[in-house]
Amino acid sequence: MIATVTDMLVWFALTFWLYLETQSVLATSLLGGSYFVLTSISGFWLGSIVDHHRKKTSLLLSTSLSAICFTGALLLYGTAPEGAYTSLSNPAVWLLGFVTLVGVAASNIRMITIPTLVTILVPEDKRDKANGMSGMVMGLSSSGAGIGSGFALAYAGFGWVLLVGVIMNIVAFIHLALLPVPEAKIIHSAEKPKKVDVRGTIKAIKVVPGLFSLIFFTTFNNFLGGIFVALMDPYGLSLVSVQVWGSLWGILSGGFIIGGILIAKFGLGKNPLKRLFMINIITWTVCIFFTIQPSVILLSTGILIWLICAPFIEASEHTIVQKVVPLERQGRVFGFAQSVEMAASPITAFIIGPIAQFIFIPFMTTGKGVDLIGPWFGTGPGRGIALVFIMGGIIGLIVTIIARHSRSFALLSKQYAD
Repeated sequence: MIATVTDMLVWFALTFWLYLETQSVLATSLLGGSYFVLTSISGFWLGSIVDHHRKKTSLLLSTSLSAICFTGALLLYGTAPEGAYTSLSNPAVWLLGFVTLVGVAASNIRMITIPTLVTILVPEDKRDKANGMSGMVMGLSSSGAGIGSGFALAYAGFGWVLLVGVIMNIVAFIHLALLPVPEAKIIHSAEKPKKVDVRGTIKAIKVVPGLFSLIFFTTFNNFLGGIFVALMDPYGLSLVSVQVWGSLWGILSGGFIIGGILIAKFGLGKNPLKRLFMINIITWTVCIFFTIQPSVILLSTGILIWLICAPFIEASEHTIVQKVVPLERQGRVFGFAQSVEMAASPITAFIIGPIAQFIFIPFMTTGKGVDLIGPWFGTGPGRGIALVFIMGGIIGLIVTIIARHSRSFALLSKQYAD
C-alpha cells in the first residue's frame, strides 16, 4: 500500500499540475494516453519477468525503478527555469512528463505480480475474497493519493510531491526487503519458454474457450474508459478548485474500499462472469446520467458508484484466470491481458482530447448545441465534455448487453464451472 499510494500520489499530482500549468485538455489526454501506451508495450515483457523470477524480486524491482525515475524527475523540475512548463511547445514539459510516467508505470510490475501471489498463497475457494482485499488496498491508496495530491500541489508544489515519491518508495523497498515471501521455487513450464513467450501465452489463452473473448471485452471497456482518462479531471476542475477536486477524489476513492470489503465478505458467487456483466451494466448506465447536469453532487454520486464497482470487475477477471490458467503462465497471461486491454485507452485518450477540444466543446459553447439542448443541458466547455461521457455510456451499455448473451461467454462460464 505504501508503494501504491506513493505512485498514485505522483500520478494524480502530475495530471492536475500539467492541466493547471498549460490549461490544455490536449495535455491531459496526451499524458493519459502516454501512460497507457507504456503499460501496453511493457505488459508482455513484465509478465515474463514475473514468471521467470521470484515474486519478491519482481516487487523489489518495481519499487526501485519508481524511486530512480522520481529522483530524475525531481532533478529536472528543480533545474528548469521559471515558466518552462507553461507551454506544450517546450520540450521540458514532455521530458519531465515522460520520466515521471515511467516511474508510475513501473508499478505495473507489482500489479501483475500480486494476482500470481494470490494463486500461490490463497486456497482456490477463497481467491475471489483475496482479490477483493487487493482491490481494497488499491482503494486505500487512491483515497490517500486523491486527498494528498490536491493539497500538496496547492500548498507545497509539484517538486515536493516528487520528493515524497522518492522517499516513500525507498521506505517501501526497505520494508519489502525485510518481508518474508514463502515461495519455495520458481515454477517453469515444461518447454522452458523464452523470456518473452508471446506464442506460448496465446496458446495458453486459446486452450480456454472464451478467455480471449473476456480479454477483448475488457479491452473494449478500456477503449471507452479512455474518455475518463482524457476528460475526467478537466470536467471536475471546471466545477471546483484543485483543492476541492483532490479532496473529493480522496473521499470518493473510499468506493474502492467499500467494493473490496463487499467482495472480501461475500465473494463473487459461483460464477464471477455473471457478476462481471451485471456490474458493467450498472457502470455504463451510471455513465449516461452522471453528467446529465452540471452538478458536483451528481458527478460525485456517479464516480462513487463507479469506484465501488471497479474492484468487482478486476477481481472477477483475476479469479477466472487464476482458476483456468496454470500458475507457471499466469504472469504472462496477466501481462498479455494488461497489454491488450491497456492498448485501447491511449487510442481513445489521444483521439478524444482533440475531438472534445475542437468539436464537442465548441458545439456546446458557440455552436448549434447551445440552441438545441442548451436550455436544459447547459452550455460551456464543461457541457461539451459531459456530452462525450453520455455518448460513451450509451455505447458501453449496448455492447455489454450483446456480449452477455454471446456464445463465447457461455463457453467460458461452463469452463470455469467445470
